[in-house]
Amino acid sequence: MRKLPNETPSKPLDRVPDRKCILTGESHPQSELVRLAMGPDGQIAPDVRAKAEGRGAWIGVDRTTLEAAQAKGQLKGALARAFKSGQLIIPDDLADRLEAGLQRATLDRLGLEARGGTLLTGSEKIETAARQGDLVMLMHASDAGRDGSAKLDQAWRVGSDREGQDVRGQILPVDRQGLSVALGRQNVVHIGITNARAAGRISHMLERWRRFIGHDIVDDDAEKKVA
Repeated sequence: MRKLPNETPSKPLDRVPDRKCILTGESHPQSELVRLAMGPDGQIAPDVRAKAEGRGAWIGVDRTTLEAAQAKGQLKGALARAFKSGQLIIPDDLADRLEAGLQRATLDRLGLEARGGTLLTGSEKIETAARQGDLVMLMHASDAGRDGSAKLDQAWRVGSDREGQDVRGQILPVDRQGLSVALGRQNVVHIGITNARAAGRISHMLERWRRFIGHDIVDDDAEKKVA
């Protein structure tokens, strides 16, 4: 049997602290939550990369829940307690800004991996890597053709000795145009990752984005099954 590549971690490899979601009160690894920061003027803004100075508040809910909490005043109350201040300015389009930030962070991550040489585009290159057992992670644009995706899925199963298993690439919540712009390449429809640590970094960013927008994972065991 062909030796499978290293299993891809679905979370960042380094240990991260737990944080409590201000809306649910539940604790989760910091990497699974999104930070909100308050500026000097009391303006609340997404801090997706968790690098803004000063105090922050963490949320771990999806967009629908966030918008409902904001409409009912629950978000403002939770933020007031977290920042110990009632002088808050919460933008009406906070959910839009947060979604855009998560998307940008994920696409930036893909761009970094492309420049680092761990990311493949082009069906032929991806299929060759898949059949050789070198593919760790497989992703398809939201508007990718079913036949083309199925062909690469099958090559991945064959190359990793998993024929007959329900192993498929993930459908991304972005179309080929968005991927092409992010990677600076033409007509990016499919993406293959050949390095386990790179796949772990991408999975972390992608999971947060997809969890927030409520995007179903076509193969919800993809990170567990990747080889």
